[in-house]
Amino acid sequence: MSQSTFVKSTIILTIATLLSKILGSIFRIPLQNIAGDEVLGIFNFVYPVYMVALYLSVAGIPLAISKLIAEMRAKNEPDKIREIYVTASILALCFGILSFTVIYSFKSTIANAFGGPSSEISLVVVALTLLVAPYMAVYRGFFQGFGNMGPTAISQVIEQLVRVCLILIISFILVQMDYSNELVAGGVMIGSVIGALVSLIYLRMKYARSDIKVTATKKYRFSDFSSWSKIILKLSIPIAIGSVTMALFNLADSFTVSYGLKSLGVPANDINALFGVYGRGLALVQIATVFASSIILPLVPLITEKLAANNVAGTRSIIEQTHRLTHLISWPAALGLLALTLPLNLSLFTNLEGSTMLAIINLSSVFTSLTIVGTGILQGMNASRIGAIIILAGVLVKVVANIVFIQAFGLDGAAYSTLLVYFLLFVTNTIFIFRKIRFTVITAKIAKMIVASIVMGAVIGVPTFMLDIANWSRLVALLYVGVAIIIGGAVYFALLWVTKGIDRTDMKQLPIIGKKF
Repeated sequence: MSQSTFVKSTIILTIATLLSKILGSIFRIPLQNIAGDEVLGIFNFVYPVYMVALYLSVAGIPLAISKLIAEMRAKNEPDKIREIYVTASILALCFGILSFTVIYSFKSTIANAFGGPSSEISLVVVALTLLVAPYMAVYRGFFQGFGNMGPTAISQVIEQLVRVCLILIISFILVQMDYSNELVAGGVMIGSVIGALVSLIYLRMKYARSDIKVTATKKYRFSDFSSWSKIILKLSIPIAIGSVTMALFNLADSFTVSYGLKSLGVPANDINALFGVYGRGLALVQIATVFASSIILPLVPLITEKLAANNVAGTRSIIEQTHRLTHLISWPAALGLLALTLPLNLSLFTNLEGSTMLAIINLSSVFTSLTIVGTGILQGMNASRIGAIIILAGVLVKVVANIVFIQAFGLDGAAYSTLLVYFLLFVTNTIFIFRKIRFTVITAKIAKMIVASIVMGAVIGVPTFMLDIANWSRLVALLYVGVAIIIGGAVYFALLWVTKGIDRTDMKQLPIIGKKF
């Protein structure tokens, strides 16, 4: 894959992931409006458990097989591609069935450890997705290995569109029928199962019509499974831990926030509602990290190809380019969200509750993005094990920090913990990447991006402290956010252009608007 193809693939995935993230995050807003903070809280307790199980059930297989297929293509060994594909399919299905069985067998124990008995129905329903999603993920990895990001992009949008539509429709119907919050939360999880199934059907049809599908030149044998499964598992398990970064931290939140609030004497009935308030920040962070999430899929096989060809200079160029683009987008996104915390909270979630916590989480999104990219770079550099160890260490720090900070600051403590841990992860990833490939960590351009973002944040954020936002309507707050985004974007890019923090080459690489340059 050439660097131009890499940029094109990144743009395709950025647009698709942006749509998916918008659908996957914004639906929480009408869900909260329809069913309330308690249902959103149950959803936020349960979903990280499912996401961790999902990532571990596919065991990083999509990225692993895309990496292996890229290597086999570089070595011109097409016969081995089918063996990789079949082996990965068998492993994914086995892991999916195993994960579902474990969750179903221990549903009561898991529910009590997180959201309480009220989350048990939701846990079982969403776990059904594990019987479908792993096989879907294999197809995505197969296409990615051939440098074709289109099927992955389209299937993501299809999955989220079906899922979100069903979640909102089901929640509205069940609330109107006056079902309990427990049953409403369980009902909305059906959307995840059907969304994954529809996406799998699309990918299967795309594969059947594709010119790159594998053909059998020899019979697949158990010896093929034995040899390739060891290779795939050795490569994929560390990748799985790295890929599950945000889900692992959300899982840590699900357990420790509940534990911390209980230790403060918060009634059990109020914990779900408070965690729903905390979930407001998670919805916005997902949108802020969309570029980092989408750049990983083409980045891993590209770095692998460059290193396989012993092209150190090319690898360094890709790392520096990726970091520059991530800084270019993540800093203004984070500081823009921070500056607009009050009107965003009011317009999207009906009130200003949890605004301090929301502001802290918004700021942490820049380090979340840089952590995601750093983990992806380590995976591409065949350092997945190091990346996995860093993530696991970060989860342990997050657990301890949550317990300590929640005792000191209440619910805001979980947000302070998030900011601290992602900053530490970003620094640690950068150190290990630098040891392998010496690259320029902070350039003059990146410094200008940070300064421009701070100025932009001040321009659109300072007025919010002078206005009586608490008495605004949601519509007025939303209009302010819309105008502020336009003004903030203009200020940010104008400052970069004037200070030469960005040039036409950088602008061409931006998603959506890049083609204008």
